[in-house]
Amino acid sequence: LTPSLEFRMKYLKTWMIVVLYAAAMAWVESAVVYYMRTMIGRIEPYQPTPLPMVGGMGFAELVREVATMTMLLAVGILAGRTWRSRLGYAAVAFGVWDILYYVFLKVLCGWPHSLLDWDILFLLPLPWWGPVVAPVAVAVLLITWGTLVSQFEAEGGLFKADWMSRAMGSIGAALALYVFMADAIHVAGQGVGELRNLLPVRFNWPLFSVALLLMAMPVIQLGRRLRRQQLAPIPRFRTA
Repeated sequence: LTPSLEFRMKYLKTWMIVVLYAAAMAWVESAVVYYMRTMIGRIEPYQPTPLPMVGGMGFAELVREVATMTMLLAVGILAGRTWRSRLGYAAVAFGVWDILYYVFLKVLCGWPHSLLDWDILFLLPLPWWGPVVAPVAVAVLLITWGTLVSQFEAEGGLFKADWMSRAMGSIGAALALYVFMADAIHVAGQGVGELRNLLPVRFNWPLFSVALLLMAMPVIQLGRRLRRQQLAPIPRFRTA
C-alpha cells in the first residue's frame, strides 16, 4: 500500500470502530429508555403528564444523559489525532447513536410509529421536544461532517472550514436548540411542575429549516472542496 492509501485505510478502520461503538451504545440507550418508559407507563412520550415524578428517577436520568454525552465525546477524543478529527469522530458517534436509538426502540417496543411522532429528546438544561425526524436530520449532518473531517485528517488545510461557514453552522445549531426548547423556555419561569406537564402542540418547521440549512453550510463547503480535489488534473512532470 502507498503511504496515502495506508493512512486512508487506517482512518476508515477507526471510523468503523467508532460506528460499532455508537451502535452498541444506541442499543443500551434504547433498552434503558424502554425499561424506564415501561415502568412509568410512557412508551409513547407524547401524552398528558409526560414527565411524572417517580422517586429519584428524574435525577438518575439527568446524570445518565450527562454520562452518555461524556462517553460519546470520549470515544472521539480517543479515536482522533487532532482536535478537529476528535470532534469529527465524536460527531459521527453522536449521529449514529441518535439514529440507531430510534431504530432499536422501534424493534423493542414498536415506537416511534412514524418519523413525525413527538419525542422528548433531552432534558438538559430544559426539556427538548420535537418530531423524531428533526433530530435524525441533525444526526445525518453530524455523520456527514464528522466523516469528512475525520477521514481526510491529513489534508487538514484543505478540509478546514472558513470562519464564515463555522459561524453560520454555530448560529444554525443555536437556532435548532432554541426550536427544540422554545416551549420549555416559555414556561420555565412557572416552575418545575409546568415543565413536567408541558406538551407542545406545534413545531416551528420554518425556523428549524433555516437552522438546518445554516448547519449544513460547513458540510457543503467541505464537500465542494473534496469534489474540486477529485476533479483537479494530475500534474505532469517532464522526464530528463
